Amino acid sequence: MTTDDFSRTYPVSPGTPMAVVVDPGEPPYDAPPVLELRGPLETGPLEAAVRAALERVAARLPDGPSCEPRLRRHGPGHHTLTLTACDASGDFPVGLLADLLTGATAPSAGPFVRSLAPSPLQRDLLADADADTGPATGRHVGQLACVWHGPLDPERFTAAWQSLVDRESVLRSAFGSGPEPRIVVHDHVRADVVRLPHGAADWTALVEGDRRRGLDPRSPGPLRVTVLGGGPVLSVTAPPTRLLLTYHHALLDDFSARLLLREFTRAYLAGGRLPGGERRPDMGDYTHWLARQDTAAARDFWTAAAPPPGAAHSPLPAAAPAPGATGTGTGRARLRLTPAQTKRLAAWAAGWGGTESGALQAVWALLLYRATGSAGPEPVRFSVAVPGRGIPFEGVERLPGALRNPLPLSLVVDPRATVPDLLADLRDRALETAAYEWVTAGQIHAWTHGPDLPSAPPGTLVVFESPPRPADGDGLAPDLAAQGIRVDAPVTLAARTAFPLTLAAQHDQHGGLVLTVSHDRGLAPGVADVMARAGYLLHELPLMPGASTTVADIMALLADAGTATTAPRGAGAPVAEADATGAVTATDGEEAAPAAPPALVTLRPARHPGAGTVCLLAAPGNPRFAYELLARSYGGAEAVVLLGGPVPDDPHALHTALRPLTDAGGHLVLGGHSGSGAGAYRIARCIAAHGGRPPLVVLTGTSTAAADLARLLEAVAERAG
Repeated sequence: MTTDDFSRTYPVSPGTPMAVVVDPGEPPYDAPPVLELRGPLETGPLEAAVRAALERVAARLPDGPSCEPRLRRHGPGHHTLTLTACDASGDFPVGLLADLLTGATAPSAGPFVRSLAPSPLQRDLLADADADTGPATGRHVGQLACVWHGPLDPERFTAAWQSLVDRESVLRSAFGSGPEPRIVVHDHVRADVVRLPHGAADWTALVEGDRRRGLDPRSPGPLRVTVLGGGPVLSVTAPPTRLLLTYHHALLDDFSARLLLREFTRAYLAGGRLPGGERRPDMGDYTHWLARQDTAAARDFWTAAAPPPGAAHSPLPAAAPAPGATGTGTGRARLRLTPAQTKRLAAWAAGWGGTESGALQAVWALLLYRATGSAGPEPVRFSVAVPGRGIPFEGVERLPGALRNPLPLSLVVDPRATVPDLLADLRDRALETAAYEWVTAGQIHAWTHGPDLPSAPPGTLVVFESPPRPADGDGLAPDLAAQGIRVDAPVTLAARTAFPLTLAAQHDQHGGLVLTVSHDRGLAPGVADVMARAGYLLHELPLMPGASTTVADIMALLADAGTATTAPRGAGAPVAEADATGAVTATDGEEAAPAAPPALVTLRPARHPGAGTVCLLAAPGNPRFAYELLARSYGGAEAVVLLGGPVPDDPHALHTALRPLTDAGGHLVLGGHSGSGAGAYRIARCIAAHGGRPPLVVLTGTSTAAADLARLLEAVAERAG
């Protein structure tokens, strides 16, 4: 295109954006690159824009060729840019320079102010995210949700987030392109805040859609804030406002998201602006600290702790994908412990010098050991996420960034060892590992297997969320309350990782422990049962004889266990949500099959004819082995049976299901956990309506141990007889 042609097709007027024409030429590309520039810029400002763009190119490609710009003015709004003294003129990224000059790369971002080398962990996470090309994308995209009660000023809300972006360099960062990507920090990035009115979207669908949308770690700003509802005027009829923070783990971990949410709250209370300048230390200071670390001691430690080369990961405790399974994507299952159960678990672990995190790891090690099918000592392997903040780097506990680090753990589970022995082993390993939280799994693999060997299958990951401690004594709740606002404790939502199965634990605002499994959809057939067993062990272990309980005792406890009575069956079955005793309900995936009619299953026959019957009512999805354990603990003469499935509403169907009970003769006692009361009442009314003696009903809380419920049933049955 000639200059005249260019002028006719691109007339210059005020407000016209810059246009760039590049003639790539022909091989051998030995002439200096030339760009035709058209736009409403005079030579002085244009020279500054060109040099700023070249600095941005150098920041993205620090090892690329350098050159000197020569700008020639032809007339108003028309210049020629020649790149002279290039080290390799044909290799200069002219296209990238044109993008930057025309502002096509990131209109919300200003010029780069500096370039940082990513940490080894960030390199690993970015490489894994880039490799995620399957049908379910969005790997390493984290989400944090909370509920805002009370008025919300939209302008102050957005200003507070913008203040945070201006203060935190990590929120203005992105990965550059190229074979050796670096992190580039922009001087200005617009806060990404999306506001939706109530009724604009279903919350569950919004969260899932936002997760699928993902985040590009190569675009400035690794954080997106979505607001559903909210307004400056408080209405007693309007539902509360929901906040969703979405971020990329290659730049921000879950701990960081909680830190940022707290800092945003401070900014909101301060009128939308945080006092002070940019935070230091930042991730640049952290990477400089990393570069100064001597890895010799860490290499010796991990080389000694690693399993022998070629050792396989432990079998997954969930069922492997069924042959011919076509389910893709990520499934999720959730399990909740009550605050009382959680407090008892923490006290039990502390009594043996451990923590809740160690107790969860012990349960996971037991489930992995069970999956091996071994009767003797057997190594198990899984990974544990460490916060990455237990390092001698000043200010790291308040530093937002990518620090949470999955590290491998390998130990031998011996059936002759006691459970306290297992807890102590895990505690000691955690203390030893704490000195090397900054070392990555990729570095460990290179030290123990060699840099050219492929990584081993990742196995499973256990994450225990530890929220940041309040910076002051009473936190922000009183200041929020003074403005008529209350914010519920934030909840970290399950994220896809490189692991086929990730078990994450966190406390809810009431102090209960919530476990979430995120898993490849092909593993769904076994996940519900695994969650039921995990919940059962977390519930029962603190109630068992402590010092004398061996791993073999735990395996015997689970030896005769069947799967959960309503555990999903077959490929593509729904993911399950389990309560602390194993109750399961469908929450994701395909629609569950219709419930089967209830059936009576004899767990233990009566000791003599006419001795009576104790009928247990199964909570939805409660694992059968929990009732089998109760039957083994029951010392009375009565038969112990289980009514599986929901109690029918139809009186005729209910009477038909109960006929074996009424025909057996003798007295009848109904027993179950909280949640079974309505069904037990319908049974008692049905029996009375057909001329029978209404049975006594024993109902206990979900935290009652099987042995305690068995003794209570014995006493009631003795009275009924």
